[in-house]
Amino acid sequence: MQKIIIIGAKGMLGQDLVTIFSGDNNYEVITLDRNEIDITKENEVKEKISNLKPEIVINAAAYTDVEGCEDNKELCLKVNGEALKYLAKACQENNTILVHYSTDYIFNGEKKEGYKEDYNQINPINVYGEGKALGEKNIKENCDQYYILRTSWLFGKNGKNFVDTMLSLAQKLKELKVINDQQGKPTYTIDLAKRTKEILENKEEFGIYHVTNEDKTTWYKFALEIFRQAGVNIRVNPCTSEEFPTKAKRPHYSSLINTKLSKMRSWKEALGDYLKK
Repeated sequence: MQKIIIIGAKGMLGQDLVTIFSGDNNYEVITLDRNEIDITKENEVKEKISNLKPEIVINAAAYTDVEGCEDNKELCLKVNGEALKYLAKACQENNTILVHYSTDYIFNGEKKEGYKEDYNQINPINVYGEGKALGEKNIKENCDQYYILRTSWLFGKNGKNFVDTMLSLAQKLKELKVINDQQGKPTYTIDLAKRTKEILENKEEFGIYHVTNEDKTTWYKFALEIFRQAGVNIRVNPCTSEEFPTKAKRPHYSSLINTKLSKMRSWKEALGDYLKK
């Protein structure tokens, strides 16, 4: 039985990770959330990992409020960036595998064809991406046994997400404007959790992986599919990013291209499963 720590266990992805790993008798799952561990405190991280001595640490903790990161840059860089140095060092010292989740937002979004795992021109255009890029750097510099899983546009039953936001707005409004000039790949947290388990069990080579559902779409087309599958009749109009200004700039083209693993199922199929649940 492998001992596995899941940090951020009460988050949207964290809860699905707990479900997937706890359902397998090969794992002893220890869940830690912000009340049990503060990953921004080096001594606390070091003590926790050395005392528990897990074979695997999965870090699903993050400051994910992209707009909030613009107002709280110091906190974002601490949680999404500096904390990964502490986790990476602690894992290195205890011969522990570290799994961490990164984002399409580490790229500037100017490559229309998307980004492969080995594309090394990291150039974030918002604070959230800056923090995540720092996190990746700190892992690579301080740990040998790591999996950095880059993902995007997450939706799942345990947290705020685009699918629920669209369905909620449709109950209040007769018409919606949705951005149509940002392109990416929606990803179901259950599928991401399952793929995480597969990567570990297959003992894939350590390094960076792109883990998303297929294929790319825009927020506008994503919204249309949500309403189609949910049977919601509402007028949806495409708009540009300029018509919907936000504090944090978003990349226009941020599709993550998976060249290392088998393709995951389509986001449309995954959305269907999510809506049924």
